Amino acid sequence: MGLKNIDKSAEQKGSGIVTLWQFVKFIVVSLLACIVQFASLNLIMLLPQIKAIMNQDFTWFVFNYVGEGKGFGYFLAFNIANILAQIVAFFVNREKTFGSSSNIAITLPIYIVFPVALICFSAWLAPTIQGWLIALSITTQLAANISTMV
Repeated sequence: MGLKNIDKSAEQKGSGIVTLWQFVKFIVVSLLACIVQFASLNLIMLLPQIKAIMNQDFTWFVFNYVGEGKGFGYFLAFNIANILAQIVAFFVNREKTFGSSSNIAITLPIYIVFPVALICFSAWLAPTIQGWLIALSITTQLAANISTMV
């Protein structure tokens, strides 16, 4: 039973079921984006260029990436992974969850505002959590994953 068949079956059962089915698809897409984020975070953190700047202190605006394992390299890895996850979420949700055919030139800029706010908040919060975890003798890699989960 393909996705389109399930969509049609939900439509026959009413708008409440359609909304519930969209919610389920949205959650699955969010999990896919989560997998993209964690995979890319961990792969990016293994790059020699990122490792070389991992402990280089970085402070800008509200972002304070200072200390062992949470420097400029972590800032880059965390934010690149977050951006990749948001790109996946936007395009898969647009097509598979909501079946939207709206103009991308209009919807993408509107969508970008929300992830930018989310990414900025996450980028501000993540090093704080990671610092607490590293202080508890948790490895940098595990601390990065836990702070990403939060």
